[in-house]
Amino acid sequence: MKGTSIGALIRRQRLAAGLTQAALAARIHVSAAAVSKWERGAGTPDPAIAVALSRELGLSSDALLTGLAVSNPHDGGNMKRIQFYQCPDCGALLTATGRPEITCCGRRLTPMQARTADDAHALTITDVEAEKLVQWSHPMEKAHHLTFLAAVGYDSVHIVRLYPEGAQEHRLPRIPWAKYVCGCSQEPGTLYVHKESKR
Repeated sequence: MKGTSIGALIRRQRLAAGLTQAALAARIHVSAAAVSKWERGAGTPDPAIAVALSRELGLSSDALLTGLAVSNPHDGGNMKRIQFYQCPDCGALLTATGRPEITCCGRRLTPMQARTADDAHALTITDVEAEKLVQWSHPMEKAHHLTFLAAVGYDSVHIVRLYPEGAQEHRLPRIPWAKYVCGCSQEPGTLYVHKESKR
């Protein structure tokens, strides 16, 4: 991202915080000329001071160094709008509502792309007592397996991490009007979505 975008973001956040260039400079131990230079797009902040600067401006370091800020950080949405993120390096599974900036292992993650489940990733969901029994025929081998299973309701989500050579079934709590999703080790960027259960 060009310095002009970073500069515009710094200026916007500084003004929103009610700070002068000199006041911001004093808080992060740089000169007012340095802040002016950043805001004009004639230079960018050194990554070594990004943490202090982002803290004073109420931004993440990633947002500061890219010049991209979340337009409405308080727009959390509800669980039906939850997004799943899976790190291709370490396999970490993260979720969020709203529009966060998520990083893991030094890379910025993008939300998994939802797709209607095909036959290979189909789930069979049946009622068993007060739970849902979820079963599948997808292989659970080391090189190819389902990585997680989740039931997403309006106000709650239940996630189960799955591992190679594990069982091809799992019990989940019964969540009214739930949507069931799963991920696959061979397609870490794809979220397979299943039909909602009415009970």
